[in-house]
Amino acid sequence: MKHLIAPSVLSADFANLQRDIEMVNSSEADWFHVDVMDGVFVPNISFGFPVMEAIKKYAAKPLDVHLMIVNPDHYIERFAAAGASVITVHYEACTHLHRTVQAIHAAGCKAGVAINPHTPVALLKDILVDLDLVLVMSVNPGFGGQKFIPNTLNKLRELKAMSSAINPDLLIEVDGGVGIQNLADLIQAGAEVFVAGNAIFGAPSPSVMISELKQLDAQLKSS
Repeated sequence: MKHLIAPSVLSADFANLQRDIEMVNSSEADWFHVDVMDGVFVPNISFGFPVMEAIKKYAAKPLDVHLMIVNPDHYIERFAAAGASVITVHYEACTHLHRTVQAIHAAGCKAGVAINPHTPVALLKDILVDLDLVLVMSVNPGFGGQKFIPNTLNKLRELKAMSSAINPDLLIEVDGGVGIQNLADLIQAGAEVFVAGNAIFGAPSPSVMISELKQLDAQLKSS
């Protein structure tokens, strides 16, 4: 399985958003990661449909949309129409998770479920067969630049073992404090999609950092 790098648009320079999107387009990155926050589910507000549509206008790679919002069911069709390829909702925000996942698929998108650092992986067992992706949050969602929570590695190992038995095609994504310093450990623990924000956009050359992340990935696979 080719590991994927998904730069987080939340860390881009919004005064030069088109420039940063085109940089990702021309880089070795695989996806754009788009965090949508409502100030209710998480203590921060990010962007909505107008910015999402502006990103899609220039993005040449799939949009991996992470909904950190309450009542995500109300907006699934609109995010799909705005260009999402993957829509990920939070386990903690969905009362009827199976129905939400069905709605994402019906909208023509891949369906993901995210879990917060305090949420046990085992709670996903009954929904795992219906998912395309699970996003393991390695920081508390809401703000970029937080410190990686080490127990994430144990959760990734547990999720990988569970998915191998139930849904071998499942993609395991990790978001929060991801960078060159811990990528090897995350790959070895079972993660396959890596969201990086400050590590990429805060680097002297974001495109070079993306390349370094991809090269480390390749080195591990060949070792």
